[in-house]
Amino acid sequence: MRVISLVPSLTETVAVSAPGALVGATDWCSHPADLDVPRVGGTKNPDLDRILALAPDLVIANEEENRAPDLDALRAAGVKVLVTEVREVPQAFRELARVLAACGADPRPRWLAEAEAAWSAPVPGPRGTVVVPIWRRPWMVLGRDTFAGDVLDRLGFTNVYATHAERYPRVPVAELNDAAPDLVVLPDEPYRFTAEDGPEAFPGLPCVLVSGRHLTWYGPSLATAPGALAEALRAARR
Repeated sequence: MRVISLVPSLTETVAVSAPGALVGATDWCSHPADLDVPRVGGTKNPDLDRILALAPDLVIANEEENRAPDLDALRAAGVKVLVTEVREVPQAFRELARVLAACGADPRPRWLAEAEAAWSAPVPGPRGTVVVPIWRRPWMVLGRDTFAGDVLDRLGFTNVYATHAERYPRVPVAELNDAAPDLVVLPDEPYRFTAEDGPEAFPGLPCVLVSGRHLTWYGPSLATAPGALAEALRAARR
């Protein structure tokens, strides 16, 4: 198999579980750290000519991260495209098994079994409400029906905007402060929030910086995500 991945978390999945199958990945594919494959542009603006030149047997994509016109163009050129859809943790496990089987790998590698076990165990600790900014200028937050929202819910934290009409609504920062969540969760992707860029917008509210890979990726990081996120959230609530 010759596989190109247009999704960072799936790039890591294939690289770890089907060594040698991956022949291309996006510029944003950062894991594994030693990944050495040709780059084919971004998730939203892939270089289609570069992809076709690599002659893949399969291109892996995601319905949210990648643009339908790009995927349609690849199909029109005769390339097989597998598109994942992940809105909750159990669905992630099913989709990962589907991807691995399509790549000719073991659909239940050890890390996937470990991840399923990690998420099946109850997570102890405080509970509460959260607001999760994902961008600023303008401010955008997690809304309804998102994988990251389901991750937090399974850790005992309810997204204030989980019932919003939009999946990623734009909300003025004053409104976010008025919502008075128990925690403001600031991931380092897609916007890279840091200790100096983000918490200052929420005076008087406890903020916690978390790994976007643990919060939004579905792949090998799922095995350590519940423990790492739960520890960070608990520490911020103390």
